[in-house]
Amino acid sequence: MNDTTTLPPLPDHLSIDPRSPHHVAAAFEHDIGIKFNDKERSDVEEYCVSEGWIKVPAGKSVDRKGRPMLIKLKGKVEAFYR
Repeated sequence: MNDTTTLPPLPDHLSIDPRSPHHVAAAFEHDIGIKFNDKERSDVEEYCVSEGWIKVPAGKSVDRKGRPMLIKLKGKVEAFYR
């Protein structure tokens, strides 16, 4: 009954887009949380801890391929497993 699974370390730069070179499928096997400026965000598409930014959708606007337009927000970023 003792579940001692080890979680893979979270990368410094991670994206949810599978086409991105920063997509790590092993990290998404577990639930990931992002704190931005000490507030938890659930709409983060991509983040970089060392550079201190996240990318989030800009409202309902989409590009010509139907993907959401993203804006970059700068601040303190913390990634963690829930």
